[in-house]
Amino acid sequence: MKKRIAMLLAAAMVVSSMATAVSAEEAAGDVTLPREETLYFAGQQWGAVNSWNPIGTNQNNSMAIAAGAGWRELMFETLYMWNVMDGQLYGLLANDDYAWNDDMTALTFTLKDAAKWSDGTDITAADVIRTFDIGVEIANGTGSSYGPYIESVEGEGKTVTINAKLNDAGDPVNPLKILDFLELTPIAQAAWIDTVYERCGGDATAILNDAGDDVVWSGPYTKYFADDQKVVLVRDDNYWGQDASMWGKLPVPKYIAHTIYADNAAGEVALKAGEVDVCQQFIGNVQNLWLEDGLPISTYYEEAPYGVCLTMPTAWFNMNIPVIAENTALRKAIAIAVDYDSIIANAMTGQSPSFADVPRSLMNPTDGEQALYDHDAVADLQWTGNDVEGAKALLDEAGLMDSDGDGWREYNGEKISLNAVCPNGWSDWQASMELVAAAGQAIGVEITTLYPEADSYNAVFTDPDQTEYAIYMWSPDASTPSNPWTRVNQFMGKDYVGVTNNWSGNWGQYVNDEADALIKQIPLTTDEEELKNLYTELTKIYLTEVPSFSLMYRPSVFHAVNESVWTNFPAGDDGRNIPPADCTDGYGVAALYDLELVG
Repeated sequence: MKKRIAMLLAAAMVVSSMATAVSAEEAAGDVTLPREETLYFAGQQWGAVNSWNPIGTNQNNSMAIAAGAGWRELMFETLYMWNVMDGQLYGLLANDDYAWNDDMTALTFTLKDAAKWSDGTDITAADVIRTFDIGVEIANGTGSSYGPYIESVEGEGKTVTINAKLNDAGDPVNPLKILDFLELTPIAQAAWIDTVYERCGGDATAILNDAGDDVVWSGPYTKYFADDQKVVLVRDDNYWGQDASMWGKLPVPKYIAHTIYADNAAGEVALKAGEVDVCQQFIGNVQNLWLEDGLPISTYYEEAPYGVCLTMPTAWFNMNIPVIAENTALRKAIAIAVDYDSIIANAMTGQSPSFADVPRSLMNPTDGEQALYDHDAVADLQWTGNDVEGAKALLDEAGLMDSDGDGWREYNGEKISLNAVCPNGWSDWQASMELVAAAGQAIGVEITTLYPEADSYNAVFTDPDQTEYAIYMWSPDASTPSNPWTRVNQFMGKDYVGVTNNWSGNWGQYVNDEADALIKQIPLTTDEEELKNLYTELTKIYLTEVPSFSLMYRPSVFHAVNESVWTNFPAGDDGRNIPPADCTDGYGVAALYDLELVG
């Protein structure tokens, strides 16, 4: 709190001169925005917007169509908002009344009476139904993500029922994914969908690529200006959410603007200068911005890790490579030898709890997930890293020795030679891979680093048959209603094995029938003790088999704010329960209604 008071005093001294500088910059551009009415962002929009079509694909429209710590609720709204701080769903288009039937084969809810489209028409069950149906028909993100779990959506007026797909036993395939649908699917207007369908002649490709310039929206903001330099949304002062059943007022900023910066460094410079209010990008040693530079910049927490870590960037072992698949000891030896404290200190500059503070498992560091497994039952399987001698002992016991004296261990008479791979330019990930390679050298396993460009990397690691990369990084899911189940399935589930162009999970192609059977029980388990037992057993398998190993904990979005112009951003000690989700994602959008101008 003392830090915030000092920052506000500093902000009051610089706000007028900064506003003049920013206004001059604006005047030179294509659109002039009053600084005291505009909330500026960085780290979300890269490149020009492709479309405003919420049922399309490749929109590259991160201020209006994106998911971070929940769906971005500025223009296209979801039925419910997810709050990562308490793991709860809050009604948005829908009331807080969703309910399952007894066997969890159907979920019913009602839409808010006040909920309306920007053209003044009511939001009804027909809109929810059409949003789902068109998604399945044209195989957009909604259709591919939820079609396997939802049989149908039906309803009339303001009442909606989602019917689950059933397995051979007559049980719902996965009720948890239906909850994800509630908070991650932007609802589109049925009449507008029909308009797009007709002008595209029903062609799926044409619908997916429709520009959506005539789109109807439900949220508090709509498109105002967009080019390859800037994207601007403007507040819809007729927004239905000012009704007493929702926010009871309009969001404070009239404009939401995002300059398209060349890279993270440019965005950080703009944040320091007060040209950016909310910054969603990793900033190394972010605390120095206020401790050393004295800038009115803050994060959600005043102390490390400064944000809420919801995901765990992970190194995946490629089970298509025999020496990896056939040697659990090799996998575990590499994993326990890595110096994770150095990764956290250097790659993450302290913006992650250590594995001593939050012992490794299948869970993120939040209290809710940490309570889902028996810590004592797996304590002897957990490791904190930098255990070179322990790793050597494992390899020796497994017979993976250096028989020719060249310093490298062999398997079946051949030197064990692996690579550690991540995209070029992802500096914190590259630093992590360097430490994985260093661990290999320390235990006599040759690991070389490789940093292809992102496009090439993505094409390889999503190929289920690839043998080009041996150890490679990707992040599992963060926080949604279906987690940690979805993340556990990503780590060990068989559903993703052999899937072409696999962006969904189990990127190492690990197969364990026992783990898969346990994973499939979780969505239908409602007893809390039994659920804890299932997650504990899965954690035991994961830490014993080591099909992958997480390198750090990390926020799903970063949240740094400059309080030169705007203040009263959410903070971990303010008692408001608003997550650090950049004022845009899930329940984080609530922050827009509490902002105040400095001075």
